[in-house]
Amino acid sequence: MQIQILITGGTFDKEYNELNGELFFQDTHLKQMLEQGRSHLQVNIRSLMLVDSLEMTDDDREIVLTHCRKSPADRIVITHGTDTMVVTAKYLAKHIKDKTIILTGAMIPIVFGSSDGLFNMGAALAYAQTLEHGVYIAMNGQYFHHDNVRKNKIKGLFETL
Repeated sequence: MQIQILITGGTFDKEYNELNGELFFQDTHLKQMLEQGRSHLQVNIRSLMLVDSLEMTDDDREIVLTHCRKSPADRIVITHGTDTMVVTAKYLAKHIKDKTIILTGAMIPIVFGSSDGLFNMGAALAYAQTLEHGVYIAMNGQYFHHDNVRKNKIKGLFETL
């Protein structure tokens, strides 16, 4: 089984500028994450964009949808910023019924070392292999159906509605 991984950005891939304290994008860290996690899964990685999810547009979501549709894999993991992850999940669910799609992200950038991203990616890859067709979010060691989840910004985690 091959898993398609689509990269869209989000906190996962942000870098930290020590001089001015800003977060920015340079490149994805996904290959290093898979190596660090000692993953031996067959994956096909495709970087679509590196954007903060608050800046993701409907055109960006259409690009994600197009790549999900065109992928020969029926198991897909998407890295995504957490702020609008639910919006994208609902959008994909309207259009795709015959694939298992898992969106995941991080609350803390991977480069910080204490990120939840490595754990979330591992969970997303496991869920992609085991869940029925549908669109899900994998965060905090749990999976959520696209239509029954929200980001609790006070607690800093995802929860069932």
